[in-house]
Amino acid sequence: MQFHVESMTCGGCARSVTKAIESVDAQAKIETDPPTRTVKVETSATQDDILKVLDLAGYPATAK
Repeated sequence: MQFHVESMTCGGCARSVTKAIESVDAQAKIETDPPTRTVKVETSATQDDILKVLDLAGYPATAK
């Protein structure tokens, strides 16, 4: 899955996004790229679960 997180602008934001996703699936493989505001996730969680947890963490995302 790939997401666009408009408010992820720095490494600290990327760590927060990673922690949020890991709260849903601790085994998820996550790649964050703050310059392009892109997050790639390999997970057993649903896309809706990821979008919901990112929104709750203050990083609303859209699926790409």
